[in-house]
Amino acid sequence: MTLTALQKSLYAELDGLYEEMVEIRRHLHMNPELSFKEKKTPAFIASFYEKLGVPIRTNVGGNGVTAYIEGSEPGPAVALRADFDALPIQDEKDAPYASQIPGVMHACGHDGHTAALLAVGKVLSRNRENLKGSFVMIHQHAEELSPGGAKSMIEDGCLEHVDAIFGTHLWATEPVGTVLCRPGAVMAAADGFTIKVIGKGGHGAIPHDTKDAVLIGSQIVTALQHIVSRRVNPMHPAVISAGSFVAENPFNAIADHAVITGTVRSFDEEVRSLLEAEIEAVVKGICAMHSASYEYRFKRGYPAVVNHPEEAAHAAAAAAETDGVTKVVEGEPQMAGEDFSYYLQHTKGAFFFTGAALENAESIYPHHHPKFDFNEKAMLTAAKVLIGAAVSYRR
Repeated sequence: MTLTALQKSLYAELDGLYEEMVEIRRHLHMNPELSFKEKKTPAFIASFYEKLGVPIRTNVGGNGVTAYIEGSEPGPAVALRADFDALPIQDEKDAPYASQIPGVMHACGHDGHTAALLAVGKVLSRNRENLKGSFVMIHQHAEELSPGGAKSMIEDGCLEHVDAIFGTHLWATEPVGTVLCRPGAVMAAADGFTIKVIGKGGHGAIPHDTKDAVLIGSQIVTALQHIVSRRVNPMHPAVISAGSFVAENPFNAIADHAVITGTVRSFDEEVRSLLEAEIEAVVKGICAMHSASYEYRFKRGYPAVVNHPEEAAHAAAAAAETDGVTKVVEGEPQMAGEDFSYYLQHTKGAFFFTGAALENAESIYPHHHPKFDFNEKAMLTAAKVLIGAAVSYRR
């Protein structure tokens, strides 16, 4: 991929908008909104485009916003996506832009995604006469909470006539200047399960007259770990993690029921179905051994994010030619989930990670941590790769 004069010009314009990106990001960081409860954020986004004279749609699939920019010449329609919801986490950072909303914070970088895409939209709108094709800025609500906002936005038409879509996630554990983009599986399907063990309670000193739900549940939790190691092809990554085990009971009584919840991650659809069935088989067998009963619910979340090979190669090539990018690598698939997967099921595209680690290693915290933060310079990198991929894309 050869860097054109147009791309160089667009990158330079983005450089000039960096301070505005930071201002937008910090405003959003101070005013976060939870999934499906976003009101002020989409209004802010809509107002930004209205001031630019860019046509928009609001309330897309719920709280989503889409903006439409037409070039002066025919060409492909490319969509770029950023999410804008926050998490139910108390912000514990010592920063002047810390969240002002108790118990709610941007702990995953969605504020940065939004600021970067708004800057991209601004630059594209200023250069319509130099652009080929059309561009759809998809500002998505509710990525953090299943069923998510992507599916409903797609059903409401955000991908109509779109030839390809690109998106990025600021990745706060990778150095600024690093871009990770791979073909195929990028992020895992994210499912959940709830198991209720129904036994028979009684006195802690008389266990033989009971069906101990805690004991039965403990055996289930242990046995679940054998599924991945013995039932799943080792060439197919999978995770089963029990996240909670609750049996509210006095210390001297045996519980009559216990509830186990957890998450299941996989990339392959056959493995996904296998895990769903095998979990119940384990629960059924152990409960039968103890003459107990059970209730089982498996909730399918987002499918795996699977990049299209040509579009992934295109995004990687765009990154390699981008100012500030020092390294482009495929990277390993992540077991975290993302509803960008739905876009890739409907049209060609690619999702990549943009390194956003803080310079001070001691200040680096993982995504979804109360002290999470990222290097704001990464927004500029993300914006440049997105705009470069968009304007150079050819069907």
